[in-house]
Amino acid sequence: MLTHALIGDEGRTIELGWQGGRRTRFHAMWLRDNALDDKTRSAGNGQRLITILDIPAETRIGAAAIKGGALEVSFVPEAKTVSFPAQWLSANAYDRDELREPGWTGDIIQRWTKATMQNSVPRASYKAAFHGRSVLREWLSAVRTYGFAVMDGLPAESGALCKVSDLFGYIRETNYGRWFEVRAEVNPNNLAYTNLGLQAHTDNPYRDPVPTLQILACVENTVEGGESSVVDGFAVAAALQAENAEGFRLLSSCPARFEYAGSSGVRLQAKRPMIELGPDGELICIRFNNRSLAPVVDVSFAYMDAYYAAYRRFAELIEDPAFEVTFKLQPGQAFIVDNTRVMHARKAFSGSGKRWLQGCYADKDGLLSTLAAIEHSFKEAAE
Repeated sequence: MLTHALIGDEGRTIELGWQGGRRTRFHAMWLRDNALDDKTRSAGNGQRLITILDIPAETRIGAAAIKGGALEVSFVPEAKTVSFPAQWLSANAYDRDELREPGWTGDIIQRWTKATMQNSVPRASYKAAFHGRSVLREWLSAVRTYGFAVMDGLPAESGALCKVSDLFGYIRETNYGRWFEVRAEVNPNNLAYTNLGLQAHTDNPYRDPVPTLQILACVENTVEGGESSVVDGFAVAAALQAENAEGFRLLSSCPARFEYAGSSGVRLQAKRPMIELGPDGELICIRFNNRSLAPVVDVSFAYMDAYYAAYRRFAELIEDPAFEVTFKLQPGQAFIVDNTRVMHARKAFSGSGKRWLQGCYADKDGLLSTLAAIEHSFKEAAE
């Protein structure tokens, strides 16, 4: 609850007092740019109807008062009065002393290891998620929080993985098609159908933007072995930073190059660091794929030894069983990974039988949008 409002700096700022003694400050220009009235923002979609150039550069707060639990502000020279709900001001306050831990995401992202996740893999049945928004919300939330989840109860047929993406968004088609086959047989007559294990990796680091989600669905699996595994790249990056801060700095500040030219008419290239940070130090993406790494040429001679030492240690940690969660997909099961965070791998297999998976890509913005919309509808229903 707001208790007082004090205009300062000749109207350039305002200090708000809250019940309990908390104080927050806002700038006049910030408040005017974020005004909630129907002349500033569309009532239909909330998008801003003005540009920064439509706001006078000399904008000040001429008067302010607390009315009905909201802050009412009059701006000059526009002679415009706008009301800001107290809850909105509290949620969007930027005047705070606490500093975000550099390099990491907010509390909504939870890093994990084998010890914390092996026996609690997030999962849901397709039927329950399709018919129940609360189940779908929980499953999508798990993908946002942990970077992966399993789905049971899909038809064990070609194309069933599209049903998973349809729950929240759209397939991202690539040069591999709407989906691609991961069909492997023991003693294959085609080397593409290998039974070898695959190192934990993120897919398609040679794309910019990289596909942010990958779905793998099982159609047939009668082999011995061939388990799928996932590794939390954020947890591994944290471990690397804790033991080798300089190595972490090199992998996050020096770009690597990735490329793919495996089919006619396709030459994909991207230049991004293996550990990508945002401008404020937030960890936003892991790119790790030994098969697609091009020669590293953006590191100086003086730092190349240290860079490769950090790269090797990063790979060793990724291969450490302590970070690995494993599960074996059965026909009708699928799993989804956040391809900007969670690496996936496959164990080698032997014996008789066949292993047929299908994979596709999707985009995280669709998943997060659907999740936010469901959460908003639940919140409205509770009010």
